[in-house]
Amino acid sequence: MSADSAYRIENPSTGAVEKTFRFTNDEEVSSAIKAGDESYVEWSSRSMAERGSILERLASLLDERASQLAAIATREMGKPHAEAVGEVKYSAQIVRYFATEGERLTQDQELKDVDGTKAVLQRRPIGLLLGIMPWNYPYYQVARFAAPNLMLGNTVLLKHAEICPGSALAIQDLMDEAGVPSGVYQNLFATHEQISTVIADPRVQGISLTGSERAGSQVAEQAGRHLKKVVLELGGSDPYVVLSTEDIDAAAETAWSARMANSGQSCVSNKRIIVMEDIYDEFVDALSAKARALSPADPMDSPPNGFAPLSSEAAADRLLGQIQDAVANGATVVTGGTREDCPGYYVKPAVITGITPSARAYREELFGPAAMVYKVSSETAALELANDSDYGLGGSVFSTDAEQAERVAQQLNVGMAHVNAYHTAGADLPFGGVKRSGYGRELGPLGMDEFVNKRLFTLNTPA
Repeated sequence: MSADSAYRIENPSTGAVEKTFRFTNDEEVSSAIKAGDESYVEWSSRSMAERGSILERLASLLDERASQLAAIATREMGKPHAEAVGEVKYSAQIVRYFATEGERLTQDQELKDVDGTKAVLQRRPIGLLLGIMPWNYPYYQVARFAAPNLMLGNTVLLKHAEICPGSALAIQDLMDEAGVPSGVYQNLFATHEQISTVIADPRVQGISLTGSERAGSQVAEQAGRHLKKVVLELGGSDPYVVLSTEDIDAAAETAWSARMANSGQSCVSNKRIIVMEDIYDEFVDALSAKARALSPADPMDSPPNGFAPLSSEAAADRLLGQIQDAVANGATVVTGGTREDCPGYYVKPAVITGITPSARAYREELFGPAAMVYKVSSETAALELANDSDYGLGGSVFSTDAEQAERVAQQLNVGMAHVNAYHTAGADLPFGGVKRSGYGRELGPLGMDEFVNKRLFTLNTPA
């Protein structure tokens, strides 16, 4: 693995590498697998109530230290501090949800008795799991994977993103302080080669990855070779269909706020805004005005008229390359789309129109502050464009005609469809997609039903 991919704190506001961390060595990886496997026996034998009390403590620690934890994320991946505080508090809600509801979600399910035989479907843990998590939501992503599985009685090895070592270590410290036993949750600063070794190890029973399509296909291939269960949450290019509105400026404000969440670096962000032709021009003008009103700012300050840097120089370069390719293939950049002349990885928020199918942006995910706006002349055209994507994570439909919005949303080929709302989220609501956005679900009842042994248990009572 190259030096520039080492675990490091690289401040996106300045571009300075402030601290580096050594990779976990092979002996430490081997020891972690052994500890995770051995600790599973004791951890899974504890009652749900006991595991739940530890997770309750973890949730309380997340709430108590939200600002401190948020500052770590802001420093290493550039998230506006106010948003980072919200992420940590949402992570606490997720942990608390599974701590509170876990026993109910995993209770035995009685099946139909057959010839005097009582049949029950049981939900039991399966063992040691590997989580491979991304940088864009360094606490939330870990919470939604680790919380349900720890509550189940599984044990966890966690490989975080190379640019989020501070957040990764902070989570490990919280787990330890909350009373999670040694070996039950372990952070690894592992190399890609070491992760392959972990996946191949027979003591590891499943893998969850949130990340790119490329990473997902590689992990799924390796996991399949070793007959391991996998959950993948990959990219998204969510359609955001605006069929009608009583207030174009307000509609543009809602769309822009959604697009700029986490500086546009969200899998469920409204990447493709599809607008009916009678309101299109005014909508684009309003959206562009909101983009032009922003200026680069220190993400620790989170000013309402400021925007934060992207997570890394590579992220900024990729976004700019996609925008330049779109222009070369006929698109128009109404505003933004260039690098700011200042330290750090700031890209001027962009509004792009006229994207053609030959452009990379038509098929690829734009991960950053760039809104693609498409004009359509009918409900049918809007739906066809919305579904013309390799991704299928989420999608939203807005209309003053509620029946129309529901009718169109019902036909979206996505894992999460929303009517007159943008990405309705909650700890109790399942998250996941279809097509190249991955498979499996996290959060809610389904999030606790992935890495579980759905065991049939029968009891034949003699007459």
